[in-house]
Amino acid sequence: MHIHVLGSGAGGGFPQWNCNCENCKGVRAGTIKAIPRTQSSIAVSANGTDWILFNASPDIKVQLDHFPAIQPAREVRDTAITAIVITDSQIDHVTGLLTLREHNKPWDIYCTDEVKDDLTTGFPVFNILSHFRGVNHHKIETDESVFTIPTAEGIEFTAVPLLSNAPPYSPRRDNTVPGDNVGMNVKDTRTGKTVFYAPGLGVAEPHVLEYMRNADCVLVDGTMWTDDEMSKEGISDKRAIEMGHLDQSSDGGIMSILNSMEKPRKILIHINNTNPILNEDSPQRATLNNAGIELAFDGMDIEL
Repeated sequence: MHIHVLGSGAGGGFPQWNCNCENCKGVRAGTIKAIPRTQSSIAVSANGTDWILFNASPDIKVQLDHFPAIQPAREVRDTAITAIVITDSQIDHVTGLLTLREHNKPWDIYCTDEVKDDLTTGFPVFNILSHFRGVNHHKIETDESVFTIPTAEGIEFTAVPLLSNAPPYSPRRDNTVPGDNVGMNVKDTRTGKTVFYAPGLGVAEPHVLEYMRNADCVLVDGTMWTDDEMSKEGISDKRAIEMGHLDQSSDGGIMSILNSMEKPRKILIHINNTNPILNEDSPQRATLNNAGIELAFDGMDIEL
C-alpha cells in the first residue's frame, strides 16, 4: 500500500498568510530551520496507479502539481484520483473540492451523513458542485463496519468515530455526534498492513486507542504542542481542546499516548503554524526525535 502526504499542515498552512508568530516570521526570514507546509491531505493507493484522495484542502492545486503520479496524462483531461474520502467538514479539508469542480464526471465522494449535511447547508460545497459535474455521495457508516471502494481493489476501509468538534457553521458545533469526525483505518488485504489516519483528534477513547495500537503506521493529530499555545502567541484565547485537538505535551497528550505503543510507526500530521516542533532545532522537536515520533512533511511517501 502506498501513502503519499500531499499536505501536512493545519488550517492556514505554514507559514500562515497573515501570521507573524515566531515560526511564521522565522521561516519567512530564514532564521529558523523549518520547511513550509500546505494544509493536510493524503492519497492512498494499492497499486500505485489508482489513488483515493483523503480530504481536499484549499492547497490541492499546488499539492497535485508536486505529485506527478496523480496526473498520468492519459487523456486531454485526466487524473489518477478515483474517489475522495472526507473525514470531516472543516474548511481546510473540503474547500479544495471547489478546485476539482472541472472533473469529467461526478466525483464519488465517501463521507458520513453529518458531513454531507454540513456540505449542503452551512458550507454548501456539494450544492455548488451540482452546477458542474456534481457529486455521487456514498454514505460512510459510523458503526466501525468495513467498507470498500470499487476503484481501490485490495483495500478495506473502516471509519472510526472520533471526539473532536464540528466546524462553526455546523448546527452540531460543541455538541457533536459520531458522524461529525471520523478517523480512517485503511487495510491492505494482501499484506494485512494497516494505517490509521486521524488529522483531528480531541479525545483518545478506548476504541480509538485499539485501532492505533494495532496499526502498522499512525498518521495522527499533531496540531498543538500545548493546549494554550494560541494564547501564548497572543493569537486567540481558544484552547486546542476547544477546537477539537488533543495537544502533544500534556500528561495524557498525543506524545504520551504514542510512547505507550510499540507496534506502529508514529507520525504527526495537521501541524499548526504556531507549534514549536516545526522548528527543527527546538527542544520540543528534539523530544519527539528522542521518542521516535516523526513529523509528516509535504511529499512524504510511506509504503506498507
